[in-house]
Amino acid sequence: MTSLLNRVVWSALTTRQDHFSKRGTLARRFDPEISPFAASKDNSADALAALTELICPGDKPVFLLQAEQITLPETLVADKTALGVLMMENTAREPEASAPMIVPLSSDDIPEMVALADLTQPGPFTRRTPELGTFWGVKLDNRLAAMGGTRLNLEGYTEISGLCTHPDFQGRGLATALTLHIAKVIRSRGDKPFLHAYADNHGAIALYRKLGFDIWSEVNVAVVRRSS
Repeated sequence: MTSLLNRVVWSALTTRQDHFSKRGTLARRFDPEISPFAASKDNSADALAALTELICPGDKPVFLLQAEQITLPETLVADKTALGVLMMENTAREPEASAPMIVPLSSDDIPEMVALADLTQPGPFTRRTPELGTFWGVKLDNRLAAMGGTRLNLEGYTEISGLCTHPDFQGRGLATALTLHIAKVIRSRGDKPFLHAYADNHGAIALYRKLGFDIWSEVNVAVVRRSS
């Protein structure tokens, strides 16, 4: 079952999140208004050609994310490549009794969510990204102080994503509280929580280890566009 995580975007787009997909038998991508992620079924020439066909000249950059090595055809150019890690929850931790109040976020919160994501850059986030799952937040002083939610969703696994805290409220354990809350919700649905971090983000990786997550695999990241 963990083999689904080798090409986690492909697995999501061909199972539970198929309805968000620009469909194809060899390559798929999310509706770009929702998420910039795309994936090919494998690294075959036919699959990479199909991936290219999903990316039009002038499109915003597309994100590729997979444990396997990323191979690009000449028709795609990488603006950025990076190494990341996929971390899986191995030890379930219950939220602290003293944790701040966490509330579900709704469409009314979208402007604040987008503003917080733009400020803190937790990863790709648009006004429609919350459609991929459920998001929660901590509100302090009538402001959205921190948020996080679920993004990639495939058989047996749900990703925790979009975790971010406004600089004015850092150091209060809000990211910890949100991570534990979201992980508990995912477990209650019968799935295993996982998340991603860049491999050089040692602070985040150390925090997630304390919260019961271990590195399952390194992952490759590429931000690509159609060559002119």
